[in-house]
Amino acid sequence: MPSIKNLKPEAARDLIGFFFDIDDTFTMGGKILPAAFEALWKLRDCGIKVVPITGRPAGWCDHIARMWPVDGVVGENGAFYFWMDDEEKKLKKRFLDPDEIRKEKRKRLDDIEGEILKSVPGTAVASDQPYREADLAIDYCEDVTPLEERDVEQICRIFERHGAHCKVSSIHVNGWFGTYNKLSMTKIFARDRWGIDLDSEKERFCFCGDSPNDEPMFQYFPLSFGVKNILSFADRMTHLPAFVTENEGGEGFAEIVENVVRYREKMP
Repeated sequence: MPSIKNLKPEAARDLIGFFFDIDDTFTMGGKILPAAFEALWKLRDCGIKVVPITGRPAGWCDHIARMWPVDGVVGENGAFYFWMDDEEKKLKKRFLDPDEIRKEKRKRLDDIEGEILKSVPGTAVASDQPYREADLAIDYCEDVTPLEERDVEQICRIFERHGAHCKVSSIHVNGWFGTYNKLSMTKIFARDRWGIDLDSEKERFCFCGDSPNDEPMFQYFPLSFGVKNILSFADRMTHLPAFVTENEGGEGFAEIVENVVRYREKMP
């Protein structure tokens, strides 16, 4: 992957939207660094739309949409998006599935949960699971002793055997019923909130991430960035970002924004 130092100024100058993953992309060691959070404000100040695209739960996304300088948030790997309505001063939500379907899917995920915990010693349900609306998150290295790659693969096989989709993030294996992913809901968000057809305008947006569950985004957006820690997953991935940073996590995120903002400031 080319270094971000090879980013051409014209690519950054045309940007109108910035999508990004949170865990180990925006954060570092589980924390939001001052430089990373300040970078969000820098993007907003130069007129770029900002939307995190995360596997984290609805409960977290409620807070993010309310409190962060963002235009909205896509959560649970594409199950929904939340945003603050500036006119009504109110949080609003858009789920892909209606309530009854989510309840039925939850029962099926509960069965999978029991099988995974019984079959894969050392794993646990993610600590943020009580705040989730649509998926099951299995912790393989956030609050448990890191599992071996073969254990992560076994978790995935159990999800898939039950007909569920699953994705491996830097900390969890997330599973759900449905064909959606981060990219499909990002397209819906852009259409609903901004009236933008991403298939026609994707060159004017970028995405940055750090792990295999970001592959659909890396494949789709011509301008994509991986923070340095993505290199630990590179041999397991088919679709890699266009550029990689010199730094990991939140420091890499701030590095991306620094380059984007610098080039935009030089616009005629």
